Parts: sequence; structure tokens; C-alpha cells
Amino acid sequence: MSDAQKTALIEYDTDHGKVKLSPAIVKRYLVSGKAELVSDTEVIMFMQLCRYQGLNPFLREAYLIKYGSSPATMVTGKDTFTKRAASIKECQGYNAGIIVGAERRKGSALFDGEILLGGWAEVFRENWREPLHVEVSLSEYMKKNSEGKPTRAWAEMPATMIRKVALVQALREAFPDKYQGLYDAAEIQTVDVKLPDEPVKVEAVDEAGVSEAFDKS
Repeated sequence: MSDAQKTALIEYDTDHGKVKLSPAIVKRYLVSGKAELVSDTEVIMFMQLCRYQGLNPFLREAYLIKYGSSPATMVTGKDTFTKRAASIKECQGYNAGIIVGAERRKGSALFDGEILLGGWAEVFRENWREPLHVEVSLSEYMKKNSEGKPTRAWAEMPATMIRKVALVQALREAFPDKYQGLYDAAEIQTVDVKLPDEPVKVEAVDEAGVSEAFDKS
């Protein structure tokens, strides 16, 4: 990547104001994990995804995650899917819950002794005769560590996690143009770290000072 490409800014509007990104800014502030390992291609793909979907990564609406030699992973913030659904005119609401035995239960309440099998969701779209219904199995999505045991989140709140997987898949299928390329961390097997929630603090610089302020690599 040339020096000009490293410091080139892209600008776009989001629901929370204008966002400016450059590869140097992304590498310094927006990589969760090992920023030095992320490739130029992965950075550019992240920038373009954020611009195309109008996401503000400084407010944790999107994450670029990189560990080891595995490809970088791009996921959305925990509330991005439901916040966006609330703003979609054609979305007439949704339901989501868990599958316990033969019961499709709303919400994620699981009681002692019950066997959780999966999650379900349905999305109501304007002018559709029937809601879109999605079901996912717990065994397919539960993340496990190197010892074959569920990771902390899946061990402590499996019902909440599998319900979320079903809901984001249903929303993505019902509104593909609004969610194209967007995935929740609960869906990705390689993401098993706690992602930060607090907004990213960036030092104030003017556009002319971007190269000096951000391009230190």
C-alpha cells in the first residue's frame, strides 16, 4: 500500500454523524487484537463495509478482529441488528425465543433441569402474507474451547446466545439489503473474546494532520 493510500480518508454519513476513516486510523484505533497482523486488504474491506452499511466503528457498531494467522473477522456491535430493525420502515416487528424439547418459548428463560435444543425467530415484513421463520440448533453454534468445553458466554447464558443467533439470521434474511455482510459475534466460531463496549477516543486533529497523527507504522 502506498503512502497516499495509507493516509487516504473516506467520509460517509451515519445515524450518529459523519465518519472519517483511513487505513492508518483503522490500524491505530479500531482493531481488536493484534493490529500489526492485520493486512492492508482486510483493513480496506473493513472500511468499505462500514461505509456501505453506514456503521460507526468509533461507537462500536462494527469491529475488526485479528489474532494470529487466521483471517481477520468483521462483526457488528451487540445492538446494531435490533437498532437497525427499529429504523426499517418495512419491518413490522419480530419475535424470538428458544427451543426447549418440543416447546418454542418466547424470550430466553431456561430453568434448572431443562434441555435447551436451539433458538427460533420470526420477522414480520410489510406486505408479506406470512412472517419469516428461522430455527437454529444449539449444537451447531455453541462455541467450545480447546478442551471441548463451552466458552464462558455459552456456558453461562446459552439461551440468550442461541436466541440472538436466530434473531440476527432472521433479520438478515428478511432484509438482505440492510444487513448484507453483517454478522454478530455469536455467529462466528473464531470470535470468543469479550469485545469492548466503550466508544473509541481519538485525538483531535485536522484533516491535514492525519498523516502525522495516525501514520506511525
